[in-house]
Amino acid sequence: MRRANIIVLAKAPHPGFTKTRLCPPCTPTQAADLAAAALADTLDAALLADCERRVLVFDQGQSPIAPRDSPWWRSGFEVIAQGPGGLAQRLAQAFHDVGGPAFLVAMDTPQVTPALLGAGLDALSTHDASFGPAYDGGYWGIGLAEVGPDVFAGVPMSQAHTGAAQLARLIDLGLSVATLACLRDVDMADDVRAVATLAPHGLFAAAARATFGA
Repeated sequence: MRRANIIVLAKAPHPGFTKTRLCPPCTPTQAADLAAAALADTLDAALLADCERRVLVFDQGQSPIAPRDSPWWRSGFEVIAQGPGGLAQRLAQAFHDVGGPAFLVAMDTPQVTPALLGAGLDALSTHDASFGPAYDGGYWGIGLAEVGPDVFAGVPMSQAHTGAAQLARLIDLGLSVATLACLRDVDMADDVRAVATLAPHGLFAAAARATFGA
């Protein structure tokens, strides 16, 4: 079986476009700087994971800077545009555009490691899906051995029960699921500090120190 692909789903780390829930206490520029660092750390982890292809599925928004001209850019990734619609539709489109098997991670868990990504990839050789839950009730990563049109159908996104609903949807479809480690998403200021402590040597931790102090 061929190696799975890695998909990084991301929005342009542009002031007022990403991590707006950090404002306040952050300014829009500080929130964008944290988002850029989180994205860079995520791309760095993906570069060290053993996969077939690495694809950045990107929402450019109104950012004037293209991905390859951005300081957070890492070579080794293909770039494709996110599709239209809500998050469920965009997730489904990302898997369809990249093809399977694939493991998708967003830019909200900069503490993710190559080993964690590798676990999500490896699981697809023995399971139909892999699933990384988040402590806030969502999920940080999802892998599919085969791309199907109905995986995200009817799953309410950005809710406290999104992760449970997504896992139930996978099971309802008759898919075997490997559950991965639970991680903390960066949504609020407390998350920034906690995740920076978990991964103190990354670019995100440096951005957190610059924003909130030591």
